[in-house]
Amino acid sequence: MSMPFVVITATGKDKPGLTAEITEMIAKVNGNIVDIEAFSMRGLFAIFIILDCCSISIPLVALKNQLLDLGKKIGLEVSIDSIEAGRRKSGKKLVLLTTLGKDRPGIVAKVSSFLSQNNANIERIRMIAYGELNAMEILIDINDIIIPLEDFKEALNRACKEVGQDVVFQKDTVFRRPKRLIVFDVDGTLIDAEMIDELAKAAGVGGKVSEITSRAMNGEIEFKQALKERVRLLKGLDASVLESIVENLDITPGAEELITALKALGYKIALISGGFTQFVGKIKEKLGIDYVYANKLVIEDGKLTGELVEPIIDAERKAELMREIAGKENLLMEQVVAVGDGANDRFMLQNSGLGIALYPKEVLQKVAAGVITKENLAGILYCLGAPEEKLKELVPDKKP
Repeated sequence: MSMPFVVITATGKDKPGLTAEITEMIAKVNGNIVDIEAFSMRGLFAIFIILDCCSISIPLVALKNQLLDLGKKIGLEVSIDSIEAGRRKSGKKLVLLTTLGKDRPGIVAKVSSFLSQNNANIERIRMIAYGELNAMEILIDINDIIIPLEDFKEALNRACKEVGQDVVFQKDTVFRRPKRLIVFDVDGTLIDAEMIDELAKAAGVGGKVSEITSRAMNGEIEFKQALKERVRLLKGLDASVLESIVENLDITPGAEELITALKALGYKIALISGGFTQFVGKIKEKLGIDYVYANKLVIEDGKLTGELVEPIIDAERKAELMREIAGKENLLMEQVVAVGDGANDRFMLQNSGLGIALYPKEVLQKVAAGVITKENLAGILYCLGAPEEKLKELVPDKKP
């Protein structure tokens, strides 16, 4: 008569050799480990083993006693419980959630309750950052969720917002980790302004241009048409104004540190902007960007003519340029990350391996894998699976 499956659980203070001690004892009695997970957390150790006992060479009670004695010897609390033999569930649809935000009580309870209510099974959950920025990874199976996927994502986002968390939603595929290129929009993303609005203020047409900008960002009017209309209103503006604005550019807080971290991790970085070369070029110099594309204002006799050099970089052209850069780097699109904030970035986000909307307009939220606020900009690193030891260097824990 075959013996049952058992689950062996052991916990205690971490030290080298604990896994080896337990598994060597199991091997000596011909026990077959069919599943195992072990981890260390804040100096504590835990291991879970599913053991097939059908071929063990000693009685099950003797194995239990040996494991309990071993636990006492090596400083672990050990328990052994029978379980019914079973199979791994087939047909799982795994998704990795990354939550980001300031720490506060109730985050885990809120997210796990939402998942439970919608029949999404938590396969694994772990804290990956705790301090000034709190971050969690939650691997879930959405095969049995009770509402359409898009509704699930929107409702999850609302639930996370209730506890001050952003959430990024990634399918758990072979391409989830090995990203190699990250493409950023610029205006409203890496800089805290729309440059054409700044130029318009200097030209005395701020109100008119700002209205058109808002409509274009929300997808109410086609970007190319909107840009031409706005640039036309700048006709006659002295080109020296551009230099003055460039010198006072405010980089989004955390952006410089993020770019530095991405470069340290080996990423190629591109800026693809519907803005203007005069501004984007300055950011390239400041941050050491690999690829830069932006629109070019026509200047004659030291003044803006109200025209642009064709072709204009709009939503479609942004996606094309992203593909061209990926081709130059011999990368698949699944290895590309795109970050933007407006309707003009929608095709970049849709066609990349991971599309992140940064404090976006509503039209972009519908196509993004995740939405994060600007104060959580560094959280992009956690979504990319950067090694934990590297993250500690790049995003230090500032919590006392």
